Amino acid sequence: MKLRKFPPLFLIVLLFNPLLAEDYEAVAQNILKKGLEDNGAYKILYELTKIGPRLTGSPQAESAVQTMKKLMEDMGIDVRLEPVKVGRWLRGEKEKGMIISKFFGKIPISICALGGSIPTPKNGISSQVVEVSSFEELEKMGNSVKGKIVFFNRKMNPAYLEPFRAYGENAWIRHNGAVEAGKFGAVAVIVRSLTLSIDDYPHTGIMGYSPEVPKIPGVAISTKDAELLSELLKKDPSLKVYIKINCKELSPVISHNVIGEIKGREKPEEIVLIGAHIDSWDLGEGAHDDGAGCAHVVEALRLIKELGLKPKRTIRGVLFMDEESGGTGGKAYAEFEGRGKEKHIIAIESDRGGFLPLYFGVRAEKSVIDRLKKWENILNIAGIIGIREGGGGADIAPLEKNGTILSGLIVNSQTYFDYHHCARDVLSAVHPRELELGAIAMAIFSYILAEEGI
Repeated sequence: MKLRKFPPLFLIVLLFNPLLAEDYEAVAQNILKKGLEDNGAYKILYELTKIGPRLTGSPQAESAVQTMKKLMEDMGIDVRLEPVKVGRWLRGEKEKGMIISKFFGKIPISICALGGSIPTPKNGISSQVVEVSSFEELEKMGNSVKGKIVFFNRKMNPAYLEPFRAYGENAWIRHNGAVEAGKFGAVAVIVRSLTLSIDDYPHTGIMGYSPEVPKIPGVAISTKDAELLSELLKKDPSLKVYIKINCKELSPVISHNVIGEIKGREKPEEIVLIGAHIDSWDLGEGAHDDGAGCAHVVEALRLIKELGLKPKRTIRGVLFMDEESGGTGGKAYAEFEGRGKEKHIIAIESDRGGFLPLYFGVRAEKSVIDRLKKWENILNIAGIIGIREGGGGADIAPLEKNGTILSGLIVNSQTYFDYHHCARDVLSAVHPRELELGAIAMAIFSYILAEEGI
């Protein structure tokens, strides 16, 4: 009897366990090499920033949607748009601000309207100024601020190693300042810009109102002029400030989230999501915030696609609309019809700028984080120092209630708030190599997770 020849055992193992044939270290090295040679992330960011500011609901935001859709289609990535109903706010003519003092005369100051603010009357507002650093201090002053402009001069805390911690402590003053001051009859609020730098650039950002409190205008003042105003108030407490802003609210419009994906070869219904927001504020080009994140996402997909990698699970890139003004894009994505039939095993967001990537933060139980840490040696290839507890982001947060693990790409953000929400946030502020390394890290991490799961 002739003996039948069987293939070696290791070939049988590879046939039925194809993932064992993948050398993740080699994959990571290939992604790194291709990314650094192609420098694709910066090219993507250029296409996005040349549109100009991408304020939610604006023609430029819609142009960004179509531009990113076309870019991904040209890369061979499956792309679709999902509708999002968004509000629309316009800044109007350039804002005017001036200190008026009987001792120091008239001194122009750099201000900008806060996002969502109502306008001043046609001729502006000129009133005495009350300086406070907290809502508690404002409350103690009570009705004495009636008819005056409240100046919130709270500095970001420079003692924190992590600037986002300092930002988080102060952002609520920007958002709620008009409501709290309005309770006591103030006519407007001036908020110190949220940056650790002392410069002439006012930084905008979203503000809020309450239906129970009369609306009053809100502006940000540059840190340099905040220092000046505070100093002059000590010498001339009766000085006035004049502000004039021309913003207005328009009717809501339909915009879109942009979704590009590489379908999983075995478990397409299980999704590794990588995301960023495509809208921006209107003073700069939205390069770091969050054009860089969009470049990370699209470039990660491109690298995986062009290297011929076919992940077991779907890798889905989502460019969310309206993170800055209301977060409607993230909510709409989570609630979109049919989303419940999908299983998002993890969502990774990039929304901290295009600086040197450091690590991935993961919001999950310690046992999950410990399992993910086994991939740290592979991530080290792209300069990522590891995986740490904590992470996520505003756009992916609505997915958490469905059991999705949230993660974020954490970069060296020491200078991020020099550019955040101001006119300095332009393409030239982003270093091409640092930007590319973030995309490379996203590609490596998302591919491993799509292959291995959590």
